[in-house]
Amino acid sequence: MADEPIQPPPGDTQAAAQPALLALRDQIDALDRDLLALLNRRASIALQVGEIKKKEGSVVFRPEREAQVIDGLKAGNPGPLKNDNIAPIWREIMSACRALETPTRVAYLGPAGTFSEEAALGYFGSSIVRVPCASIDEVFRNTSAGVADFGVVPVENSTEGMVARSLDIFLTTPLFIIGETSLFVRHNLLRKDNSLDAVEAVCAHPQALAQCHEWLSLHLPQAERRPVASNAEGARLAGQDARLAGIASVRAANEYGLHVVAPAIQDDAHNRTRFAIVTDPHRHPAPKASGHDCTSLVVSVNNRPGAMYDILAPLKKHGVSMSRLESRPARSGQWEYYFFIDLQGHPDEPRVDQAMKELREACAFFKVLGTYPVDVH
Repeated sequence: MADEPIQPPPGDTQAAAQPALLALRDQIDALDRDLLALLNRRASIALQVGEIKKKEGSVVFRPEREAQVIDGLKAGNPGPLKNDNIAPIWREIMSACRALETPTRVAYLGPAGTFSEEAALGYFGSSIVRVPCASIDEVFRNTSAGVADFGVVPVENSTEGMVARSLDIFLTTPLFIIGETSLFVRHNLLRKDNSLDAVEAVCAHPQALAQCHEWLSLHLPQAERRPVASNAEGARLAGQDARLAGIASVRAANEYGLHVVAPAIQDDAHNRTRFAIVTDPHRHPAPKASGHDCTSLVVSVNNRPGAMYDILAPLKKHGVSMSRLESRPARSGQWEYYFFIDLQGHPDEPRVDQAMKELREACAFFKVLGTYPVDVH
């Protein structure tokens, strides 16, 4: 009969599955509409919170509060969403809600397509005002001057160690650290031509050139290694000259219309870079304790026997763990050093507070660089 539905031929499982697939898609569409309605309700409440904050004169962005929100969601997550996926989803939601209250201006090493930009977007979400800078120094200057509310600067790489310029500026800057983020760094060789032939120079940040030393020595031994201000700047130059190649992210390749000639050329497959989030303490208060915090210090001691013991003894005495210890020459010509230290804990904790007081007494120079929540998995 004409009105009977056409039956799929025997064995045509794809056609038989279509009604079930369409029904599931309808359920997803309905859930998406429900999610949008809930997100708009959340945004409305966030606006009310913003009005209260304006009257109180308090800040919009509280990293410890956002960390607590994400921690609570992870703890109550029934699945099947993985906990690793919760943080980026909710950072975007919170970023969009913050943007309704006031734009958040974030400075980072530019131009577009750098890993610093990726770190900034990963930490603050994409609803920010981007302030790309030509150098790490400019990130600090723009944040100090109020051009940006926050700055994102690299401080440590798992392959090459500390980023010396950032640590040197921390000695004198009025800015302090209110957060950190870690980024998996995947270096790619980028070029206008999809070939390794006739590459005269490879342009990248000095850290990236060092992190890809073995690959470059094996595959492009004749090419000059040309240091530039950032990896994205190297990609930009490669986009202008076919004789050049850059080392940068896929984001940079898309930004400058380049081929990924060789992916993942970093010598360490697990290469990561740690970034610090900095701000002016006069405009933004230090984060309160979140339950999983880090306190960063820089100290120096007089060159005498037992000086290093004097640094470590207060930490052992009060049960405070040290997660990082880096030395940096003081440039005095006297073989003196500054020590950059990360402690596990917050100064609001009595044991941490007492250890820091005793440590201060043992040091010729003592500066708290910041205390902030750290991500836990």
